[in-house]
Amino acid sequence: MRPEEERERLRQEELKRNVAGNTFNDAQHGLNDLTGSVSTKMMGMGIVFLLLLILAGWLIFGH
Repeated sequence: MRPEEERERLRQEELKRNVAGNTFNDAQHGLNDLTGSVSTKMMGMGIVFLLLLILAGWLIFGH
């Protein structure tokens, strides 16, 4: 079983045990669910790359 699958399985088991739910706990997992298994470094590099693309497009097509 891959680490992502194991992590999700454990998370689902914890959610089943905590029937009342915990909003703070759900919020903590939100970003992890969004990015999946992408590391923080790779996500940061992706954001910088997108910003550079936007800047280049603005410089080329904006003037």
